[in-house]
Amino acid sequence: MHTYKSLHACGRPKCAVYEFATTAPLGLVVPETSYSSSEGEDDFYDANDDPFTSLGNSPIGCTTRGFVETSPTHDKPPESHVSGIDLAGTTTPKPSTAATVAEVDETGSSKVPSSRSSSYDNGIDYDALYEEEEEMDLSMEAHGSMITHLLSQVKIGMDLTKVVLPTFILERRSLLEMYADYFAHPDLFLKISELDDPRDRIVQVCRWYLSAYHAGRKSAVAKKPYNPILGEVFQCHWDIPGETQNEKEVRDGPVPWCRRDQLTFLAEQVSHHPPISAFYAEHYNKKITFTAHVWTKSKFLGLSIGVHNIGEGVVTLVDRSEEYIVTFPNGYGRSILTVPWIELGGSVEIKCPQTGYYANVEFLTKPFYGGKRNKVSAEIYSPNDKKPFVSIAGEWSGLMEAKWHDKNKTEVFVDVNRIPIFKKQVRPIVEQDEYESRRVWKEVTAGLKFNDIERATNAKFVVEQQQRDQAKVRKEYDLAWEHKHFKPVGDNWIYTKPLSQRMYLQEKEAKR
Repeated sequence: MHTYKSLHACGRPKCAVYEFATTAPLGLVVPETSYSSSEGEDDFYDANDDPFTSLGNSPIGCTTRGFVETSPTHDKPPESHVSGIDLAGTTTPKPSTAATVAEVDETGSSKVPSSRSSSYDNGIDYDALYEEEEEMDLSMEAHGSMITHLLSQVKIGMDLTKVVLPTFILERRSLLEMYADYFAHPDLFLKISELDDPRDRIVQVCRWYLSAYHAGRKSAVAKKPYNPILGEVFQCHWDIPGETQNEKEVRDGPVPWCRRDQLTFLAEQVSHHPPISAFYAEHYNKKITFTAHVWTKSKFLGLSIGVHNIGEGVVTLVDRSEEYIVTFPNGYGRSILTVPWIELGGSVEIKCPQTGYYANVEFLTKPFYGGKRNKVSAEIYSPNDKKPFVSIAGEWSGLMEAKWHDKNKTEVFVDVNRIPIFKKQVRPIVEQDEYESRRVWKEVTAGLKFNDIERATNAKFVVEQQQRDQAKVRKEYDLAWEHKHFKPVGDNWIYTKPLSQRMYLQEKEAKR
C-alpha cells in the first residue's frame, strides 16, 4: 500500500505563504454561459481519442495569446508519480514514442529519470527546439484532415471546450509561455514607472498594452499552443539594455535566480475546470508589477471559432500605490475551411482608480466584404471628462497613430514592426523542475519539429494519461493540494508574494 502525502506539485513540503494581498478583489462580469460542458474530472481527452466515440469531448483552442482553450478538470495534481510515468513525458506507453523509458530497479519499481539529465537526450537539443521559429505554412493535405476531423465533431453554437484537434495543428509551446509575449517589448512596460505625470502614465500603459499582441503570432496559419496541465509552471526573464547591472539576486521573487535589474515572469496553470492561467511579472528596481488571470469560453460559429477571454490584469506601480486594471479582447479563428487566420475583437477597458484616468479600446473585426484585418481604436480620457484628450487608430499588428485633440496634432503612437522584440531568457531544460512547461512538453515539441506526428501524439498521450491517473489517485485517496504561486481572492487569482507585499514587510522589519 502506498502512502500519499500532501505536498506541493514540485515535490517539496508545503511552505507557509503570506495572506497579505495587495490588490482587492476586482469586479468581474462573468457571462451567463458555462465555461465548460464538462462537469466531471474523469473526462480528460486528447488527440489519441476517437472523435466518433468521444464526440465533442476534447479540448480545442486557437493561436495568439489568450486565444486558446484548455482541458477541463478542476483538480490539483499530486506530486507522486503514477504507474511509473514521469509527468515530463520521459516515459511512454508505446515503443514508437521517442521519449526515454524510466529505469526499473531490482524490486520492479520505476525510477524516474532525473531532471538534471542532459538537454541533449536522444541526441536532440531540446532547448534549441523552442527557440527556432515556427514553420509558416500548413500542408493542404493536413489542413483538409483537420477540417474533416473538426466538422465531424461540432455543430453551430456548440461549446468547444472538449473538442479535439489533431496533433499537427499544435504550436510548439505551452499557452503559459505564450502569455510571456505580453512583455516582448519590456522597455515600453518599464517606462510606465518612470513617468511623473499621471496623464503620461495612462498613455504609456495604453502604448504598452496595444503593442503586446502582435508578438504572440509565431505562424501565419492559425495554430494552438499546448493546453497547460494543472500545476504546470513557466518562468523566464528579460535583460534590459541600458539598465545598470545589479548583481544582487531577488531570492524571494518569482524567478529567484534573477537580478534586480531584470524583468521576471512566472505563470502557473491554477485550474482545469474552468481552465484558468495566472501569471505575474515584476521589475524590482523599477518597482512595477503585472498580475493577471485568464480563462476562456469558446464556441463554433460555422465558418469560424470564437473565444471569449474572461479575466483581468493589473499593472501596479509600487512606489505610487497606483494600479491600472485591464481586460482582454476576444479571439476568433476565421476561414477554417480554407487557410485559417486569427483576429481579435471586442471592447477592452483600461482604468486607474487612484488617478481617475481611463481608456476605452475597441479591437475591430474585419467586415465580411472589404476592410482590413487587425484594426484597433482607443480613446483616453482625463478624470470626469466626457471627451477624450487623445484618440488612437491603426492596426495592432503594425502602425497606430495618435490624434491629440488638445494639441490638434497627429503623430505615430507606436509601430510594432519598427521596435525591437526582446528575447526572453529561459533556463535550460536540464535545470528545470518536472512541472516546468518546456520540460513537460519537450517530446511533443520534438515530434512536431521533426514532423513525426505519431511521436508527438504518443508523447502528448503520455502527459495527458498522467493527468488521468493522478485524477484517479486524488479521488481514491481524497488528496489535498496547494497551488504553488497563486491563490484565489474573490474572483481573482493573486500572486502570493507580490513585490508590494515584500516591500511592505521589509519596511516594517526595518522599523523594528
